[in-house]
Amino acid sequence: MRLFVFGYGYSGRALARRLIPKGWQVAAGVRDPADAGRLEADGVTAIPLADRGRLAEALAQTQALLITAPPDAGGCPGLQALVPALASANAFPDWIGYLSTTGVYGDRHGGWVFEQSRLAAQSVEGARRVGAERDWLEVGRGMGLTVAVFRLPGLYGPGRSAFDRLRAGTARRILAPAQVFSRLHVDDLAAGLEASIARPRAGAAYNLCDDQPAPNGDVIAHAAHLLGLAPPPEVPLADAELSPAALRFYGESKRVSNARAKAELGWRPAYPTYREGLSAVLSAGG
Repeated sequence: MRLFVFGYGYSGRALARRLIPKGWQVAAGVRDPADAGRLEADGVTAIPLADRGRLAEALAQTQALLITAPPDAGGCPGLQALVPALASANAFPDWIGYLSTTGVYGDRHGGWVFEQSRLAAQSVEGARRVGAERDWLEVGRGMGLTVAVFRLPGLYGPGRSAFDRLRAGTARRILAPAQVFSRLHVDDLAAGLEASIARPRAGAAYNLCDDQPAPNGDVIAHAAHLLGLAPPPEVPLADAELSPAALRFYGESKRVSNARAKAELGWRPAYPTYREGLSAVLSAGG
């Protein structure tokens, strides 16, 4: 079995590390040849995206295709690079997964959102994700491809967690009353994607997140406790002097349901709350 990743970063690496020991071969597109060594150290074959022949050849041999790169003002770069190559290779992967964000739902004042909830993005980035989801699902219908969309909250794991910010002295506990976020350990993301690969459904959308939405300050405080540190003092949102991007982040509050992924994919997060997830990160040396 072969996986091709467009946008080989934190998420793609987690899936590759899960599948390679199970006999999968993994390739990923690169724009800069200097990135090839980093991929090959992970056991991943680097395919230059500028080499259309090699790209088409790789896609012709691909059973699972993952797109993780975020859209820009011109749309999804993965769609622009991959759709012509898929067409020229007459390639029909069994599964195509597009990683989106729960930001497509916008602010729900702490209420629950489900995959069928109205999309109401409140940021440029969220609106671009809505467009990219739509474009990939339309490509799937038009080309007879099995495309699934995964809406993700904030990802964390080794090398990307509250521990890193606490050690660097940059962690902050922003006091934003009644505000909650969902989150997801990166290994649970990889497990969810693997479950979908085993049970592909064209046009599917899944929320992959843990079971307990919580205020960001609670996560920081618990991480500090695990490190034996005093938690940073709480800072009222109005006094935090946040960047516009951070203010947009704190301007949304919602609880994201993962019930569909559990029911359809048989997936269960190994780290159902941030407590188990942070303990695992710390045990892994993170």
